[in-house]
Amino acid sequence: MELLLQAFSVGFMQRAMVVAVLLGALTGVVGVHVALRRLAFMADTYTHTVFPGMAVAFALGWSIVGGALVAGLLSAVAFTALDRSRRITSDAALAVLLTSFFAVGVIVISRTERYSADLTGLLFGRILTVDGPQLWEVASVLAVVGVVLVATHKELVFGAFDPEGARAAGYRVAVLDLVVNLLIVAAVVAAARSVGTVLTVALLITPAAAARAVSPSVGAMYWVAAAVGAAGGWLGLMVTYQASMLHDLRLPPGATMVLTTTALFGSVLAGRSVVRSFRRPRSVR
Repeated sequence: MELLLQAFSVGFMQRAMVVAVLLGALTGVVGVHVALRRLAFMADTYTHTVFPGMAVAFALGWSIVGGALVAGLLSAVAFTALDRSRRITSDAALAVLLTSFFAVGVIVISRTERYSADLTGLLFGRILTVDGPQLWEVASVLAVVGVVLVATHKELVFGAFDPEGARAAGYRVAVLDLVVNLLIVAAVVAAARSVGTVLTVALLITPAAAARAVSPSVGAMYWVAAAVGAAGGWLGLMVTYQASMLHDLRLPPGATMVLTTTALFGSVLAGRSVVRSFRRPRSVR
């Protein structure tokens, strides 16, 4: 308990904790639509397509978040356009975007003087170095994403479960797809600097997968996914802090957050199995 309180008394840990909880909630609610539409590969693609924007911005001394946002928006629009073509399959379009964008990022970052350190920071994040402006950036993205999800909830869910029915009802399915793509990009951009482009996909998929396993409705999925994501981020940072303070063991915060979120996912599935076993009617002999 003393270590828990001590962690909150340190300035950089306070900021890291708040960002971890906000990112967990953000990636959790956006991940619901990743799970509903089975867009895990797409989410992974966007975590890589923002990389060249981050690399260019870093090399030029510009805003990393701004660079990631520009690259993410370009890739979202490019995929939506390619996906409308009948000659290119969705998985092929994603593979082309992932490899080409990521290659550009590697080439750009390789021209910097501290190639290895810079590449590691962009790929795996540095959540313990977040500052006040970055915290407000994550909070702002969460607020905007929340407003968009509330305003378009019915349409997005309709398009996820019955795209043909949504098209017949007069909805522009391509626009709905673009909205989902942009939401994923927003979550990736918000998380990339803290968690890194490689690990962000786990935060998008794992909490939503846990929520889908136990939630009776899409609305409940939002709350469960946000709770699992936020708890995973908070617990991951606490494990990192205690390991370094008690055992002199340096654990990467981003990877630890992913593992604790995965552990929560396993706990949810185990709890679901236990509840079902008690509810299952026993045969009468």
